[in-house]
Formats: sequence, C-alpha cells, structure tokens
Amino acid sequence: MRFVDFVSGQGPAAMSLATMDAPTPKAHQVKIKVHAFGINRADTMQRMGNYPPPPGESEVLGLEASGEVIDIGSDVTRWKVGDKVFGLMPGGGYAEQALVDEGHVMPVPSGVSMEEAAGLAEVFLTAYQVLFTIGQVGQGDKALIHAGASGVGLAGLQLCRLAGVTTATTASSAKKLAHCENMGASVLINYKEQDFAEVLAEKWPEGANTVIDFVAGDYLNRNLKSLAVDGTIVYLAMLAGRYADKLDMGLMLMKRARVQGSTLRSRSDEYKRQLIDSFTERFLGAFSTGELKVNLDTVYNVENVGEAHARLEANDTQGKIIVTW
Repeated sequence: MRFVDFVSGQGPAAMSLATMDAPTPKAHQVKIKVHAFGINRADTMQRMGNYPPPPGESEVLGLEASGEVIDIGSDVTRWKVGDKVFGLMPGGGYAEQALVDEGHVMPVPSGVSMEEAAGLAEVFLTAYQVLFTIGQVGQGDKALIHAGASGVGLAGLQLCRLAGVTTATTASSAKKLAHCENMGASVLINYKEQDFAEVLAEKWPEGANTVIDFVAGDYLNRNLKSLAVDGTIVYLAMLAGRYADKLDMGLMLMKRARVQGSTLRSRSDEYKRQLIDSFTERFLGAFSTGELKVNLDTVYNVENVGEAHARLEANDTQGKIIVTW
C-alpha cells in the first residue's frame, strides 16, 4: 500500500509517497481503507522530530482518518466489513490502509461527508475533553477559547453554544473573528490589536470559568487575570515557546486556580474509549441535525500533502485541512 513518508527534522518539501506492506489488525482492531485523513499540528511536530509516536505504535504520520472497514480482528464486536467509519489512531493515518482500536471508531453520521468525517475526531474530541471532562463547564458558565479560528477552537465554540456556555475568543483578523462569531462566540478579541485580559476585565468582570490556551508564553498571567475564582486553565500547546511567564502565585492563590496541561495522543486506550463513548452519546447525533458542523478549510489531494503541512505551520487556516487519496 502507499503511505506518506517524511524525513525527520526536515520541512514539508521532503514529504513523499512511498510503499509498504499493508498492516494486519490485532484482535481488538479494525482495518479501514482510508478515504481521507486530517492534518494536525502533532503531525508537523512529529515530522520535525519533536513528537515521536507512543512506544510500539506506527511511525507513519496521522492521528485521524475516515474510510470503510475492510477487515476486523478476532475480538471485534462493534463493527463489520463495509461500515463507514472515522476515528482516532496513535499513528498510521497517512496511509491507504490504517488500523484503529474498535473502541476508537465512530460511525460517519448521516449527511456528513467522508472528508468532513476525517476532520471530526481530533478537534471535537480534544475540545470535548478539555471543556467538559477537564474544565467541567456547564450551562450558564463562561469559557475563553484562544485560537478560536483553529480546528479545536471552532469545535469548542460550537460545543459550548450547544451546551449553553457563553464564549469569548481570540484570533488574528476580523475575518477569522467573524467566522468565530458564526460558530457561537459572544466576545471577539483581535489579539494583534487588543489585550484580551483588558477586554475581558470590562466584558466579564467575574471572569471565565475555563480558559483553553494553545499559546503559553506571556498569556499565563493574563489568563489568570481573566479567570473566575475556582476556574481552570487548560494548556494544549506552547506556540509562544516552551517557557511561560513568571507565574504570579499571588494571583493563582487568590483565584484558587487550577492550571493543567493536556494531550490526547498519549492517553490510554481505555481513556480514549470512554471519552469517545461519552462524546458519541452526548454530541455525535448533532452532526446529522446540522447543530454541529466540521469546519473545513481546504481539501487537498495526497500529492499535495506538503502544501497542507506548510499551510498549517504558517497558521494560515480557518478550520481543518483534509487530504484525500
């Protein structure tokens, strides 16, 4: 089968198509014929040699894909050959065939295309995890979601709207903020022109119950300023660098704040199964009704996968970038 190869430590131009043996499913896995796969920042980090796959997992890039089940392991009971599915994988999605734990697979909702399904799992499950599992937001709460025009940001804004959570968001342009507003954001902040902490001090003097941040750096203390008492800040990335502000411990103690980092890829299989089951029960049906949607930026053919990586690395996206075979 074909897969997308890369040279560790090099740029998108070094990506190419190569061939390898097709994988064989273990007892608990399904094998899917991949129709499309999503591009994630973790993929670009792995390509650069900064985010290796978990021990024993595929070295091939790719954390999410959609397709058709073409084989199942001996213990699989949830799925059969021919099912149209999408899901999470610890690696291997950038290939014509991929293996997925049977508990990490979901049915493609009616009315959702394979391209849309390929971009659903990673961003919506990440947003669901940090907002509802870690952040514990509920109806009537407020959430500040940085990078609102990113895939996770747009997913989070929609989930909050459906759950009755009021949101503020940051983005770099009026165009991106307008898109965020369409997805449910109430407070729109252009971080290139405004200090988000100053804006929220005026708009939400009581603060946000949860803050979702990808930036770190000099955002840390401003996030604390923007936080409600007993609130939670969840960090998903460090776009501004590995090291953050000098932590204002007085502010942290005064707010009784919880600051937590989170990744999804390295979580246990059982954790992911429970997260996927919970998300499926609560929100998956909303994609069929149109209450939730996958925001696609661009769909590329696999020959242009390097361009897809370059776009993501340049932060030149509004939603998901998808690649098809």
